[in-house]
Amino acid sequence: MFKQILLPTDGSDLSERAVLAGISFAKEIGAQVVGLTVRPEFHTFTYKTEMLEDTEPEFEAATGKQADKYLSFVTDAARTAGVPCTVVQVVSDDPYEAILQTAKERKCDLIIMASHGRRGLKGVLLGSETQKVLVHSDIPVLVYR
Repeated sequence: MFKQILLPTDGSDLSERAVLAGISFAKEIGAQVVGLTVRPEFHTFTYKTEMLEDTEPEFEAATGKQADKYLSFVTDAARTAGVPCTVVQVVSDDPYEAILQTAKERKCDLIIMASHGRRGLKGVLLGSETQKVLVHSDIPVLVYR
């Protein structure tokens, strides 16, 4: 049925539980997993060019270190379960687009991701990345609650 499962993570507890559930499911059906985290792009809101030299490398290093931590969780869990795993870091300000693009590039046939239920007006105005993936995905999406 499913052979390649995409597991996006933002490092949150709920996201980690979704990753574990995805790995467990992959093991049951004999699938491989692709762990993904999306790093934000660097933006400058200053006119001082000397800040660019100091700030961007520090930002890149910090977000890279954080992404490595998130993806090592996926790698370690997959290794423990005996599930083949690759991991990907993508830089984008639109995580849902990066998730969908990675699924396409990696030929994933299922996306398993956490539900981050924003409530009230904030949820209506901002939406969630999970909601956007559900709306725009051409492949099945399993939302873990």
